Amino acid sequence: MDMETILIVEDEQQIREAVAMALQCEGFNVCEAGTASHAAVQAATRQPDLLVLDLGLPDRDGVDFVRDYRAWSTTPILVLSARSEEGSKVDALDAGADDYLTKPFGIAELLARVRALLRRRQPDQQASLPTLLFGDYLIDCVNRVVTRAGVAIHLTQIEYRLLAFLAANPGRVLTHRHLLSQVWGGQAVENHQYLRVYVGHLRQKIEDNPAQPRHILTEIGVGYRFQP
Repeated sequence: MDMETILIVEDEQQIREAVAMALQCEGFNVCEAGTASHAAVQAATRQPDLLVLDLGLPDRDGVDFVRDYRAWSTTPILVLSARSEEGSKVDALDAGADDYLTKPFGIAELLARVRALLRRRQPDQQASLPTLLFGDYLIDCVNRVVTRAGVAIHLTQIEYRLLAFLAANPGRVLTHRHLLSQVWGGQAVENHQYLRVYVGHLRQKIEDNPAQPRHILTEIGVGYRFQP
């Protein structure tokens, strides 16, 4: 059988090398990244079976990385972080992480959690292509760029994240609460008006007729459904 590949995303070289050595001794293939941008490229090209992710990355917060990654991949994520507060753990898990291990940690526990996540992984569960298509639009999930017929469309960070998550779930009714949790985090789950405002902004940018949208459809009283 092919060896499973694990991507380690950690900016502290000493920790990254220690984790890599431990995983390699267990028989895993290992690839590494020290920044969120490098991790996105590695994840797209290497298609790892599991991510081991630090939250305190130099170019981007790890929780935001998890949310964006979940728009195109179901690969398990094990968070390693010095953030021990309950709120930090909840934010990471709500964003889409599968497990959370606080630094400092023991190598034996790390390996046990890795094995557990890989056991629960479905045989056909793998990262999809890191691009999403609908109409003449293309969402590049690695570079976080949206184009229409090859022309870039300016979206804010929240608008991009909302569109990517909707487009990754075509035809599925997504509740207000679920969208707020996935795009803004668990603390925003009751702010439905906030979501409506951003959906309106997004429709202005991608719909030919925002008053009669073809792609982002309202499910009255429930949420929204994306129609490619």
